[in-house]
Amino acid sequence: MTEPRDVTGFAPEDLELLDREREVEIETWSMAGEPRRTVIWVVVADAVPYVRSVRGERGRWYRDIRTERHGALHVAARAIPIRAVPADDEAGIAACSAALERKYAGDFSLPSMLRPEVLGATLRLEPG
Repeated sequence: MTEPRDVTGFAPEDLELLDREREVEIETWSMAGEPRRTVIWVVVADAVPYVRSVRGERGRWYRDIRTERHGALHVAARAIPIRAVPADDEAGIAACSAALERKYAGDFSLPSMLRPEVLGATLRLEPG
């Protein structure tokens, strides 16, 4: 029997885990094919996981995943395969920002994730 899946394709328990964990590691690949991991924030809004680069388009992991759209999130001793898609619509960017404000309220790093110059580095995650 297969587990029930969320409409996004992620298992509900994966979405709950991503929503709960404060930090995850994103695994990307360099141009030379070497895997790299970077600690990032992840949020879930309306059953959709989002990530955003605090360095905007200059972030190494962001550039990597834009080149090779497949990667993985490492969280709680698990690897969740992902595919990153630009969230270049106002609704997706706003949903990510609202989820960041909810999840990381009071964190001194939060304002850097909401700067206008990094909003374009928002990615929606799909199952990989």
